[in-house]
Amino acid sequence: MKRVLITGKNSYIGTSLENWLMREPDQYKVDTVDMKDGSWKEKDFSSYDVVFHVAGIAHVSTDPKMEDLYYKVNRDLTIETAEKAKAEGVKQFIFMSSIIVYGDSSSSKRVIDRNTVPTPSNFYGNSKLQAEEGIKDLESDDFKIVVLRPPMIYGKGSKGNYPRLANMAKKIPVFPDIDNERSMLHIDNLCEFIKVMIDYEESGVYFPQNKEYVKTSELVKTIAEVHGKKIWMISWMNWLIRMIFGIGIVNKVFGNLVYEKSMSDYDKANYRIRTFKESIELTEN
Repeated sequence: MKRVLITGKNSYIGTSLENWLMREPDQYKVDTVDMKDGSWKEKDFSSYDVVFHVAGIAHVSTDPKMEDLYYKVNRDLTIETAEKAKAEGVKQFIFMSSIIVYGDSSSSKRVIDRNTVPTPSNFYGNSKLQAEEGIKDLESDDFKIVVLRPPMIYGKGSKGNYPRLANMAKKIPVFPDIDNERSMLHIDNLCEFIKVMIDYEESGVYFPQNKEYVKTSELVKTIAEVHGKKIWMISWMNWLIRMIFGIGIVNKVFGNLVYEKSMSDYDKANYRIRTFKESIELTEN
């Protein structure tokens, strides 16, 4: 039996992973710990095989007043947690980083491969990258570190851009038909990937993503279809969208950002248990 401690009590990803693993209660024992105050420092980590560190600030902010907090939570807390885990005999530390370490999406096709150097464009991305670098030197034969750099995560109850697009898909009759590509990751595929990392006692940097790239207009159209709605894709507004590209929300919705597909393959097990269409149906129903 694998004993797993999840940091970030009541977080979307943490709760989803807990529920996922507890489908096999004879294989996993899962606990969670709240990191919002210092009480976690008193918790005994020595009884756990794995610490999954998901606690952190997940949204992107441009408010300079928030910068110190991002580094304190996303970088310093991560390093401190990893140090405690290693000192108390935990065998594996899994850290949730993000594709954001590579910077923003772009108006033209942008493919990240294994040779792409991380270039964060904001202090959210930089705090994640510095956390990765801060825990790297802790790795040893007895303390394996997994860094996950997933793209946009979505699923039932998720936050961020996906629910905004879903609300639009249910309300508006038309949507711009911009030809873009995004890597995405359904929550079930992420949870299965983390489970695989635990089962095979892996270490290293990983880039899990759905098998399919997603075009924003196709995403919106699929969401609408699940709800029995017809939505028309129009291209006559494309010139305007291209003109205002660079504005935050436009960039997030219509930008291009994908991982080269082979870097997300995992030979030992199939973690992509949900197809794109199935994942939308599960999320919306």
